[in-house]
Amino acid sequence: MLVSEGDVLEYDVVVVGGGPTGSTTARFAARQGADVLVLEKRQEIGSPVRCGEGVSLTWLDELEIDDYKKWTSQKVVGARLYSPAGNTLEITEKMAGDEVGVVCERDIFDKEMANLAAREGADFMVKTSALGLIKDDGMIKGVKARSMGKNFEIHSDIVVGADGFESQVGRWAGLYGAISPNDIMTCFQYRMADIEFDSRYTHFFLGSTAPGGYVWVFPKGEGIANVGLGIQVSRLDGSKTPKDYLDEFISSRKEFEDGEAIDMVAGAVSVAPPAEKTTTDGLILVGDAARVVDPMTGGGIVNGLKQAKIAGEVIGECIEEGRFDDEFLQLYEKRWRDRLENKLWRNYMAKEKAMTLDDKTFDKVIDALSDLGLEKMSVGAILEGVYERYPELIKEFEDML
Repeated sequence: MLVSEGDVLEYDVVVVGGGPTGSTTARFAARQGADVLVLEKRQEIGSPVRCGEGVSLTWLDELEIDDYKKWTSQKVVGARLYSPAGNTLEITEKMAGDEVGVVCERDIFDKEMANLAAREGADFMVKTSALGLIKDDGMIKGVKARSMGKNFEIHSDIVVGADGFESQVGRWAGLYGAISPNDIMTCFQYRMADIEFDSRYTHFFLGSTAPGGYVWVFPKGEGIANVGLGIQVSRLDGSKTPKDYLDEFISSRKEFEDGEAIDMVAGAVSVAPPAEKTTTDGLILVGDAARVVDPMTGGGIVNGLKQAKIAGEVIGECIEEGRFDDEFLQLYEKRWRDRLENKLWRNYMAKEKAMTLDDKTFDKVIDALSDLGLEKMSVGAILEGVYERYPELIKEFEDML
C-alpha cells in the first residue's frame, strides 16, 4: 500500500505490531466484519528472529490451526530439567501441557499467522512505524504513522497495541510505565551445529549457571539446536554479560565441545505479572504488550494467541454495538483474565520463589521430583514431593502453600 505525505486512511481497527498476536487479533476481528489494518515497523514479518522458538501444540484447535508442520522443525516428546549437580527430571507432554510441543521456525510461523489474517481480509503495511496516538476529547481515534519517509494518519474506531512488552502504544495511552529489572530477563542464544544431545527432548538447566533464569537447548534437528539462556537483569553486576555466562556453560559441557555457532540473537523478555489494565477508551493491548508472557518460562506465544482471539471477537462486538469506550471494553478484560490471569499470577509467584533458591536447593528439589512419577506438574504435587523427600525444605515454600 502506497501513501503520500499527509494522507488520511480510514479503518475500523488499526493494529500496531505484526507479530503473531497482532496478526491473530486482526484475523478474528476481520472475520467479524471489521476493516483492519496491521502496521509492522520491520520490513519483513517474522524477521529477524528473536525467540527460543519452543511452543506447545495445545492451542491448535482453539485457534483453528489445521497444519502445524509447515512451521515446525522438530517435534519433541517431553522436556528434561537438570539441577546444578546433574539431577534430572523428565517431563512428558501430558505432564507439562503448554510447556512441551515443538520447536518452530519462528519466521515462518509469524508469516503464517499473518497469512491467516490476510485470508480473512486484513490489510498489512510493513516498514511502517506508529508515531503516536490520535485523540479526540479523550477517546483514542487512530494513530499517526510514518512509512517510506512519508507521514500520514490512520483514523479508526479502535487501536490495538501489539507492539511488545515495552509497548509504546501502552505508554502513549498511559496504561503503564517501566518494568522492574527484577521482572526482565535478558537473553542470548546461539544456533549450534554438530552437537551431541537427545533431540527428542527440550532441555533446561537450572541454577547459578543462569542467575534468576535458566539455560535452554531446543532441538532444530539431529545435531543442531538453539542453545541460549535468560538472566534476570537485576542479577547482572557488570562483571559478565549474558554471552559470557552462555560461553562458560557451553565450554563446561562435553556435548558441545565440537559444536559450532552458526547464528546468534539477543533480546529481552518480560517476566512481570499481567498488566493491571489493558484497555482505555478506543484502545486495547494484547500479547507481550498486555504482559501475558508466562513469568516462569518466559514463553509468550500461546498466551498471546489465546488472548488475541478474545480481542478480535470483542472488537467484532464493539463494531456491532457501535461502542468503543472503556466501559464496553471491560468485556475483553473480563474474558481474557478469566482465561489466563490465575495461572499467570501463580507462575509469577513461583518465579519469585525460584529466584531465591540456591544451587543446593535446586539439587534437592529436582532429586525429590525425579523419583515421584508425577502425572501432572502442579504446585501442590511439587510441594508434596519435596516435603516427602526433604521435609526441612518446606520452610522455603511456606508462602506458596
